[in-house]
This record gives sequence, C-alpha cells and structure tokens, in this order.
Amino acid sequence: MRVLLDANLFVRYLLDPERESPSAQIIHAAVHGEFTWLLPEALLDELVRAVARKPYLRERIRPEEMAQLAGILESVADMIPRITEPIPAVTRDPKDDDLLAYALVGEADYLVTGDRDLLVLEQIGTLRILTPRAFLEVLRQHKTL
Repeated sequence: MRVLLDANLFVRYLLDPERESPSAQIIHAAVHGEFTWLLPEALLDELVRAVARKPYLRERIRPEEMAQLAGILESVADMIPRITEPIPAVTRDPKDDDLLAYALVGEADYLVTGDRDLLVLEQIGTLRILTPRAFLEVLRQHKTL
C-alpha cells in the first residue's frame, strides 16, 4: 500500500503534545513500516518553510522538533523527486494540484489529507483521497486481512 501524506498531517502531529491524534497514529504506522510512505521533496521543503515562517507554528513548534521530524521523514519515506514539468490545473489551489501530481507520479494508492478541496474529489483513477480518520480505518482493515 503506497501512501502520500499531506503536510497538514505533519503540522497536526507536531502540534499535538500527546501524539494521540489520527495524524500521529498514521505517522507512527508509517515509521513502523505498515505502508510505503511517499514523500515529495517539495512537500518536505514546504513543511520546513511553513513552520519557520508562520508565527503561529513558529511559537508552538521548536526548531529541533521540526529538524528531528525532517530527519525521520527523509530516512523512512520513499522520496519523490521534484516535478520539473508544468502541472495542469485541476483544483482551485496550485499546491493541491502539485500534491495530486506527486501522488500520481509516486503511484500512490491513497492521499491522506485534511484539505476539503482535495477530499471532495474522493478518487482520481485508482488514487483514493481520504481523511486521516478514514485512512486509519483502512489501516485497521489491512491489518486484519
């Protein structure tokens, strides 16, 4: 099972001190190899920049926490190189278009996100777009098979 996680899951993980959120459970499952974790280089760069740039995140996430997570991501995930060709517009947000393109290039089975603009698409080809909670259910079912 190949899965691309949106940056919003990583932010929720870093903001959740108890690490009990669905996002945290999914990240722990990824680290423990319960699925193939796809990570676009561009998404990791976006995450690091967002945490450093946005005051709300900068005040709540220590730089060493972000650095530790980035190191884990790079060591565990299958990195997807940057797409250099133009990406066609499919959604209202070009960042969403980028994420869809990376999911398709990485041959992801699932794109897990909290972004409503992506969630309304539900499925593109064989790519299913799910909330973190819905994906946790997929993981649970996968474990029992």
